[in-house]
Amino acid sequence: MSELTLTLIKLGFLALLWMFVLAVLSVIRSDLFGAKVDSRAPAPVLAQGGRTPKPVKPSKKKKGQPGSVTIADGPQAGVGATLSAEPVVIGRGSDCQIRLDDDYSSTRHARLFQSEGEWWVEDLGSTNGTYLDGQRVSRPVPAEIGGSIRIGRTTLNIAK
Repeated sequence: MSELTLTLIKLGFLALLWMFVLAVLSVIRSDLFGAKVDSRAPAPVLAQGGRTPKPVKPSKKKKGQPGSVTIADGPQAGVGATLSAEPVVIGRGSDCQIRLDDDYSSTRHARLFQSEGEWWVEDLGSTNGTYLDGQRVSRPVPAEIGGSIRIGRTTLNIAK
């Protein structure tokens, strides 16, 4: 191989290595400091194609608006928050309304917010994901009474 080819391969490998290092630093930064979330303006809830998502038919759920969310199991069982007009942020961070002592939760893991008279669950870019009734939350999804939110090893129940 020529010296020029070898130098280009070395520079390409070095650039790839730096991209990996910067990606790792970005993930660490977002886990430590959380993602910026504007709690005043809820995220638009649109399905692919720009249409409003059809609500999934609930199974064994009560009708009405959720009024609280509480931790169902673990050492923090019974800890929770009342759902009011303000969004409820769930995670390990000290600024969260529901603070989890779970190694598998992010600093700002998920949030519950009200939009157009309904409560929605949104994952805030967590590493391990947020699950509503066993389904992974990839976009804001409506939360109903009787539903369960799983974050890491912690399960939270939505009640009236």
